[in-house]
Amino acid sequence: MRNLLRYPRMIGRFVSLSPIVSTEGTVMKFEELGLAETLLRAVREEGYSTPTKIQIAAIPVILEGRDVLGCAQTGTGKTAAFALPTLQRLSRSASQNGGRRKIRTLVLAPTRELVIQIGESFHAYGRFTGLRRTVVYGGVGQNPQVRALQAGVDVLIATPGRLMDLMQQGFIDLSHVEILILDEGDRMLDMGFIHDLRRIVAKVPTKRQTLLFSATIPPTIRQLADQWLSRPVDIQVHSVTPTVDKIRQSVVFVDQANKIRMLTHWLQNTDWTRTLVFTRTKHRADKVASLLKKAGIEADAFHADKSQSARQRTLARFKSPAPAVLVATDIAARGLDIDMVSHVINFDLPVDAENYVHRIGRTGRAGADGVALSFCDVSEREVLQTIQRLTRRALAVEAPPKGLPAASVPAPQLAAKSKSGSAPRSFSRAGKPKWQGKQRRAVYAGK
Repeated sequence: MRNLLRYPRMIGRFVSLSPIVSTEGTVMKFEELGLAETLLRAVREEGYSTPTKIQIAAIPVILEGRDVLGCAQTGTGKTAAFALPTLQRLSRSASQNGGRRKIRTLVLAPTRELVIQIGESFHAYGRFTGLRRTVVYGGVGQNPQVRALQAGVDVLIATPGRLMDLMQQGFIDLSHVEILILDEGDRMLDMGFIHDLRRIVAKVPTKRQTLLFSATIPPTIRQLADQWLSRPVDIQVHSVTPTVDKIRQSVVFVDQANKIRMLTHWLQNTDWTRTLVFTRTKHRADKVASLLKKAGIEADAFHADKSQSARQRTLARFKSPAPAVLVATDIAARGLDIDMVSHVINFDLPVDAENYVHRIGRTGRAGADGVALSFCDVSEREVLQTIQRLTRRALAVEAPPKGLPAASVPAPQLAAKSKSGSAPRSFSRAGKPKWQGKQRRAVYAGK
């Protein structure tokens, strides 16, 4: 007799995410989640065969029409978890509005880049459904977006700010929305979108399906869920506190004035393929980019003050086969689809310790090894202690490379020694790096 698969257990409003396997130990396939053949075909063409935990838990629930409060970080397959069942529900319930297509699904996301990525996912997964989708976001002219809306769309993916602008101009009608999706909910609140979100939700029919996804579930998100969701199913993939085991994490104690020298030395003396460097502000990113250019390292600033086209070109260069460096504020810690990042450098430690987890999570993805190195000034040591308490892990101490001054205040005993238990190791490398003498591109990003 064929063994039946065990779906996630419903415990009140919570979905237990223990491994979902058959009694023969076979991992669940997309074909067993109740998806239509048109969607399965698109999934196969994207190269996927095995769903992730969030997809296993969320897809059947969303297909049933239930509201969902999902806790999942980027890189877990979250977008497909809501895009696939949404496309299926739209496909099997043809619009009853007649005439021009009406917006039946609204997806809200905090950044332009995330909106673009979600739009690309809806396009890829819905290519055989006949459904139309478009994206709207700021930083570019609105006329092409308005023309796409006037042609009629089934799915609209938007940033709150541009959506509000177009609504006030009379270009967007949300009265036919059947499914409302809010992605990266905690980040939208952090970016100050709460008032826009309230105005937008007020324009959406109360009789709807609502999906709220967030990397963390602080009390404010719970409060919004109570207001906007109806008897939601809670889905949690994992806590934000554990860090990826395959990421080698360390810290070097350095005075603020010497950080740029430390970073320049590291770029010139370390074998890296794709490196992401985090700074605290966009002004600081601009300044570091300028200093790196003076040191002979090509650098581009990337932050919210740049036009969308410039940001897209910068990201394209960073994702290209030619190794590059992307220096970002926390705008790049979540929501950007960037794979094969070999190193993450915290030029400045984040103000919010939880952002440390999001930052270093950009490396060590898809089972690969990763390296995360943090520069810590004396003023940041309290933050470092908070990070170590959050992650429940003491960071190994790296010694400054030869020729560079040590921190003016000795390193405290709050970080662990290197794994050997001996003196802190240096991150400088003997011998010539494989790209020494060639000009490298350093891409900088700010919030």
